Amino acid sequence: MTDKSKWIATVKNDGALPITFTAIDKCVIKDNEHVGRGRCDGMLTTTASLFLVELKDASSHWQTGAIEQLESTIDFLKANHNIDTFKHKKVFACNKRRAGFAVIDNAENKAFFQKTGFRMDIQAEIIVVK
Repeated sequence: MTDKSKWIATVKNDGALPITFTAIDKCVIKDNEHVGRGRCDGMLTTTASLFLVELKDASSHWQTGAIEQLESTIDFLKANHNIDTFKHKKVFACNKRRAGFAVIDNAENKAFFQKTGFRMDIQAEIIVVK
């Protein structure tokens, strides 16, 4: 899609690393599977990184729901796959209407990391690191 006004998030991959995109919601986990349980929109992986992405187009009260969907997806992954081989694990909650970086409370971010092993960013730019 070339119309950037319709994009919810962008991926910045300055190192031109090979990236695999996997659609989670409605693909890996279908609508009729795990009804009522949240799942994120997609996953980006490199040989060293695993990024989970939740895309929103909402003006308010969206962060909590996005984080819950990401956390639920982490639980799915941990129950079914060994993700310990990934050096970088991060979740991104992205919102078309709030594209800029959102400050996350340090205590909330620390608690999320301690609980899940994933760092958390609330922004519309996904930065791929080596």
